[in-house]
Amino acid sequence: MPTVLIIDDNPAVATALDVLFSLHDIATLHAESPQAGLAMLREEAIDLVIQDMNFTADTTSGAEGEALFAAIRENHPDLPVILLTAWTQLSSAVGLVKAGAADYLAKPWDDGKLLATVNNLLELAEARRELDRRRAREKQRREQLQAKYDLREVVFADPASERVIALACQVARSDLPVLITGPNGSGKEKLAEIVQANSAVKNGPFVTLNCGALPSELIEAELFGADAGAYTGANKAREGKFEAADGGTLFLDEIGNLPLAGQMKLLRVLETGKFERLGSNRERHVDVRVISATNADLPAMIREGSFREDLYYRLNAIELALPPLAERPGDILPLAERFRPDDKPLGESARNALLRHPWPGNVRELRNVVQRAGLLAQGDRIEAADLNLPKPPAQKSSASAEEPDRAGIEAALARAGGVIAQAAAELGLSRQALYRRMERHGIRPT
Repeated sequence: MPTVLIIDDNPAVATALDVLFSLHDIATLHAESPQAGLAMLREEAIDLVIQDMNFTADTTSGAEGEALFAAIRENHPDLPVILLTAWTQLSSAVGLVKAGAADYLAKPWDDGKLLATVNNLLELAEARRELDRRRAREKQRREQLQAKYDLREVVFADPASERVIALACQVARSDLPVLITGPNGSGKEKLAEIVQANSAVKNGPFVTLNCGALPSELIEAELFGADAGAYTGANKAREGKFEAADGGTLFLDEIGNLPLAGQMKLLRVLETGKFERLGSNRERHVDVRVISATNADLPAMIREGSFREDLYYRLNAIELALPPLAERPGDILPLAERFRPDDKPLGESARNALLRHPWPGNVRELRNVVQRAGLLAQGDRIEAADLNLPKPPAQKSSASAEEPDRAGIEAALARAGGVIAQAAAELGLSRQALYRRMERHGIRPT
């Protein structure tokens, strides 16, 4: 049963509210002074506070209520507070709502309106507690992963990242090929490092080749090596990446750029472990775990005839699909904290701007933006202006920007995975302002 604390020097007020709430399965506690109320908050589990604005006889300024609210907010920043006011304190109450109070009601109050407000706030408070519990569970899972596996100091906090990293650790001990898919700059190489670090060949070499960084005529020589005279400029024999990775892992980035001739040879190596250097007939044997990665649509390339279907299924024995950064918003601020200079913390405006930006360049773009801001920022903190991010598209009107409709709020909550702070930042609202609009539109937190 939820519990409401009533802080009011008038016992009749406490009695009336106790009767009202008891009819709706809400328990009440009563404190007749701010000091007693604050003491009770330290000792009891309170879900919501209803406080008066004046406690001393013949006092009407509302200053006592302001001081009480400030003390509650300092020690219980997320606890919802409803203000009971006389008309003389209306301006004070409005100011406190802007500072984070949940609502204000004039005396004498309307029972129906008060009960509706209390029920909505209790539901929101329970949703916040459930969010806190979910975050605690997610943190526990992250800590368990970090204790059990070598995660190569990867920074992550979003459940979407946790799932793919956990899967990478789970499949690491297998010798099957792994295909990592995801957009450019999303962290595919870091995921490959995690697979290698937890594999049976973790003590072997970890060799990388970006198939998109070389001319197609040189990729085969890089992969399989070449004997002297195999092509123009090959003055001496050289080993390829497969030989260098023998007994370890070969990471092939941008695998979609591998030409068809190289695809055929790669397929043979995956199936037999055997290959020949360019210009050589001598068969060589290696034992290599292959991890490949791509941002390309390989099934579409198969339909176009530019990628072998049999190779795709051989590479894709296990697929790790890494979402773009925009789909794992919980990673944005932890990554930004990793990238910033130690002496330049992120200001609130910068944090909000980072959460609003869509990050088409993913983690690579985030790193560049934060590191550049840390270098150029003139103040003690990195603020939004230092990030030099493009402004979000203008709303159709200033009214729509200040007052998002139900669909806009629900879309922002969906993008934020139900995290109120992130959705509020995207909408340019405070958390309390978003809670009030959710209440107005009948939107329940997920």
